[in-house]
Order: sequence, then C-alpha cells, then structure tokens
Amino acid sequence: MPPIIECIANFSEGRNPAVVQALITAVRSVLDVWLLDHTSDSDHHRSVLTFAGPPDAVGEAAFRAITVATELIDLRRHAGVHPRVGATDVVPFVPLQDVSLEECVRVARAVGQKVGADLDIPVFLYEQAATHPDHAKLENIRRGGLPGLAARMGSDAAWVPDFGPPRLHKTAGAAVIGARHPLIALNVNLKTTDPTVANAIAKATRHSNDGLPCLKAIGVELPSRGMTQVSMNLTDYRITSIHRAFQAVETEAAKRGVEVAGSELIGLVPQAAFDQTAAQSIHLERFDSAQVLESRLRVAMSGDPARDRSLSEFLEAVADAKPTPAGGSVVALVGALAAALGAMGARLGDQIEARPQLVQASRRLHALVRTDSEAYRAWAVSRTIPDERSEKPAASATAWQQATEIPLEIAEIASQVGWTIESCLKSTKPAVHSDLTVGFIMALAAADAALHTARVNVKTTRNPRLNEILLPRIRKAERRLEELKALCYTPSPNQ
Repeated sequence: MPPIIECIANFSEGRNPAVVQALITAVRSVLDVWLLDHTSDSDHHRSVLTFAGPPDAVGEAAFRAITVATELIDLRRHAGVHPRVGATDVVPFVPLQDVSLEECVRVARAVGQKVGADLDIPVFLYEQAATHPDHAKLENIRRGGLPGLAARMGSDAAWVPDFGPPRLHKTAGAAVIGARHPLIALNVNLKTTDPTVANAIAKATRHSNDGLPCLKAIGVELPSRGMTQVSMNLTDYRITSIHRAFQAVETEAAKRGVEVAGSELIGLVPQAAFDQTAAQSIHLERFDSAQVLESRLRVAMSGDPARDRSLSEFLEAVADAKPTPAGGSVVALVGALAAALGAMGARLGDQIEARPQLVQASRRLHALVRTDSEAYRAWAVSRTIPDERSEKPAASATAWQQATEIPLEIAEIASQVGWTIESCLKSTKPAVHSDLTVGFIMALAAADAALHTARVNVKTTRNPRLNEILLPRIRKAERRLEELKALCYTPSPNQ
C-alpha cells in the first residue's frame, strides 16, 4: 500500500465563501491529493480543510493553501470566538497508512521552512515536531493570543520561531505546524447564552484542571445561534472516548441547571472512535457516515466521480447550459489524450525513457480537467463579495491568478508533451509513427488553446503585480510553442 498522510489545516476564515473556495482550489491543484472534508463556522470564524495523499504531495498542497491564506486573510480585521495566532493558524500532519510519525515530522519541518523563507511568516513547530518543550502544546503557543505571542517573541530567547523572522507577519501573524496522532474535535452546544457557564464546564472537564485525561476544552459563545459551546479536542480517544467526554459535559451542565442542545463533530473521525459509542447517545447533530475517516479515504482512493465520469457524461456536461466544464477542462482532456497516445507509441516503439514522462503528464492533465472547473467556481464566488468589503480586491486577484495559472500550466505541460513525442518521432518504428504524429498535433492544439485562455485571463485582471508574475511565463510558453510548431514542417526520417 502507498504511504498516505493526512493534513487538517485550520484557517482563520469562516465567513467569506470566496476565500474558502480559493483555499480548496489550492489544495485540489496538487496531483494525488484528495480533499476529504471541509467545514466552516461563522461564529468561530474558522475553516478546517482535511486532505490526504503521499507525504510530499500533501506538504505541497498545504504550502499552496498557506500561500493563498496569507494573501487573502488579514488578522487585523479578524474577529471570531476561536483562539488563533495566524491566518493559517495550525497545520498538523497525521500518519494514516504505511507511514511513520517521523515522516510526518519531516514533512512538517520542510513545509515550515518554506513558509518561513518564502512567505516571511514566523513558524513554530508543535507536538511531535517541536524543537522546544514550551512549544509542544498548542495552547502554550496561543497563550495570550497574538499580543501574548508577540511579547514572548520580543523578550524571551526560548520563543524565537523555528523558521522565519523573529516577529509576527503584519497581516498573517504566525503559523503553527507540526505532526501528531489522530485527534477528534467535538463541540457540545448548551442551551444558555451565559459564557461563564460554558467556561466553567470546560474548566471542570479538561485535563489541565484535573479533568478527563487527553481532553482539551474551552468555552465559547455562539451569537448567531443564541447558545454557548464547550469546544473540545480529544487527543487520544482510546483513553477518553467521545461518549465519555460528552457525558462529562452533560453532567457538569446539569449541575448548573443547563440543558445540552446537541453535539457536533468537526472534520473526520476514525472508525474505531465510533465503535465506542453511538451517534444518538451524544445527541450528534447532522451525523453523516461520510464523516468516518476510513470511509472517506476509501471513496477518495477509489476515484473521484467528478474526474472519472465516462466520456459520454463529460461530453453531455460540456454541452449543457452551465459554465463548467468548459474550455480549460476540454483542453486539459485533449492534452491528456495526446500524452496517453504518445505513451502508447513510446511503449510500442521501445522508447523506454519517454513513456513514464508521458504517463505522468497525462495523469496531471487529467487532474487539471477538474481543477480548471474548481478555479472557475472560485472566481464566480469571488464576484459575489460586496464591493465595499475590504477583502474583495485580494479575493478577486487570487481567483484570477488561479484562473490564469491553470490554463498556463496546461499549456506548459501540453507543450512538453509535444517535445517528448517529437523526440520519439525521430527514431520510432514506422508502425507507430502515425499515432505519434496524431498525439503531436493534439499536444500542439492543446498548448495553443490553453495559451489563448491564459492570455485572455491575464489581460482581464488588469493587475500589475499579477502581470509581472505571469506574463514572463506566458511569453516563454509562447516561444517554446512556436519552436515546436516549426518542427511540423520538418519531415521525419520515417516519412
């Protein structure tokens, strides 16, 4: 079985769907990474994205999402009930399948180093990745919020970050990145608006105040629901089960004359944790069997229905009166077919080195069929943000950047497919020359069409910073494509 790790990234944004969609698109843009779950809460002003895949791919997806969060989330304008120290608040990596916790530590440190160096954000490693005992517990890092962390960083040598500058980022704060075993996030809602009750119950039940072992808890208000909540993390459900944690809160609430309104699980939960209890016994709201981690992972690994739809279904979807899938998805599929045809020709023609390159290109282009549609949805959601909202410009710019980068990546990969097939044509067997030529022509068409989309989108943005980033790549891709087109007029030795 392939090694698989999980990342449960927490972002300080739970009210703006455009920002959340941009984060989702960033995660899904990485090949072989499966987005398993995402939740948002407006009172907590927080979103949690759960994704899994091979270690390095998951690390890359985490970094891309952190980059988007840094661009779109400004903590100076943030107000939510959940404790936080960063736009990207906490990013844990968890071993899932045939992988050690030490491998998750390696990924956490690699991502932390990149975040510190490339994004200029101070990074603190926590849990099993921690390099300092004071940093191992997340609550220690969050103590006093951003002002408390800033004060410790400025006065205590023990609070120099593991990576990045010795000061908070102006808008993104700090990032906490680490590795740990599976954790369960359980919230119990109370039929009271009095925050002192929720705080007292949290204090009575959490481990740090001689409550239940392996249980962390805080009390928070839920203004939008007219309730309060005990928000808990079960760091080892084998020691303190979901049912036991719920009962403890229910008992403490009853002592104070308060009823429990219900409970909710945030993110995914291991099957073994459900084996210990029943959803009804903890008054679980909106329970869905898809919240079982192993079930969600099996579905993801068996294939994404949106990606693996039949060709006839894809054609019907393109022909439908809907904005997606459209040009970018079609071009990506054409490029994927070109690469697959090239791989077949390379195999039959004994082009051993070219085949794996073409297979990998075909897989990536196939993944971009879906990613292009995701980017369009992110752009469409960004348009719904009212013009007076301060995050509108940044959200729109990020959406346009994704909508331009994806067709540009399609063009770059398709062009490289053309170059690889062209190298095979020089020495291939006559029997497969025609098929390789068809693949070459399709790769040219895909690259040309994708570049057209990239050029249109980059002009539409009218964003000087974005143009500065993307125009050099577009020009380079254009030059490579023109050089490749010139080869169409050069007869092959086998013709």
